[in-house]
Amino acid sequence: MRKSLLLLLLLIPAYCMAQVKITGKVINMTDTRAVPNASVFLNNAQVGNKTADDGTFTLSNVKPGKYDFIISIVGYETYTYSLQAGSTNINLGTISIIPKTFQLNEVKIRPDPNREKYYAIFRQQFLGYSDNAAKCTILNSDVLDFDYDEATRILKATSHDFLEIENKALGYKIRYKLTNFNYNPAKAMLYYEGISNFEVLKGTEKQKRKWRKERQSAYLGSYMHFYRSAIKDSLTQENFVVMRLIRKPNPNYHGGLNNKYLQSLVNKPLDRADFFKLTDQEGLFAIGFTDCLYVMYTKKGRAPSDNTVQAFNMPNNATTIISFDEQYAFFDNNGIVANPHSVIYEGDWGISRVAEMLPVDYEPVVEKK
Repeated sequence: MRKSLLLLLLLIPAYCMAQVKITGKVINMTDTRAVPNASVFLNNAQVGNKTADDGTFTLSNVKPGKYDFIISIVGYETYTYSLQAGSTNINLGTISIIPKTFQLNEVKIRPDPNREKYYAIFRQQFLGYSDNAAKCTILNSDVLDFDYDEATRILKATSHDFLEIENKALGYKIRYKLTNFNYNPAKAMLYYEGISNFEVLKGTEKQKRKWRKERQSAYLGSYMHFYRSAIKDSLTQENFVVMRLIRKPNPNYHGGLNNKYLQSLVNKPLDRADFFKLTDQEGLFAIGFTDCLYVMYTKKGRAPSDNTVQAFNMPNNATTIISFDEQYAFFDNNGIVANPHSVIYEGDWGISRVAEMLPVDYEPVVEKK
């Protein structure tokens, strides 16, 4: 008993050191008055709070890593600041935010008879097609603004306030400020981005156990899992296999999604050094390759009906093709790509949507060997 108590006492200081706090104060740039009730949070993470009446705030339990710190409140420009959290507390000092200038005479409000159709398309593409998506609810779709091009059939969307999404599959409430959504069905291309914050839903102990299990399932084989494993040089141990996919345009292609490319798979696993690079910036890493990367996660299979990449007579594993629009995609130690336009995912990661999204500070359960 005495040894156990001693061990506990020895562990307490280390645990306390890990509980990093971020503090500061928010004021109006115009009149320097405090801004109360502003949302302050780490983008895509579970850490968030509101400013007090005097504009001060505290974010607690911040895990080490690279984050975008966000301040958001109606009537002000969104404030973003990149920071690196370590083992010591961070004081951001006094932060001035800029009031928005509204031109009410330019605002035209008129009902759109096609709004429900646009929303149905948006919901399916944004949340996804999975069982998890069926358990997600967007609580305030009225904050969405749509723009549809009849000629190209491209649907664009933004939100003038935070979307509130209840994910009962993973046990999160997500606040998501959508800054860009672009869906092009002709090219089967989807891109969306925004800022978000996660809050754990309240539930029974049985529900919490199920949510932990489902979060673990969503994490395993995901791009977050892959990039974190690449950093640790543990791709093989974490059941990833990466191969070279040579892809060239098909000269006989005349539209549609099939046979757009002539491609061949080099059935030999690549070494991490073939595609993974260190950078001169702490906490930032790079991935790049002259051809495409064919990534298999060997512990998770897919049903034949799933719209995933399953070619070249490979075993029924979860597979993803990574193609590069830039020389390198840069990602942080949380496994989040800093320049998302640089990569295109086809297959397992390509069909993963907000319904499978985990906070960047998510930590998986370590399996016992």
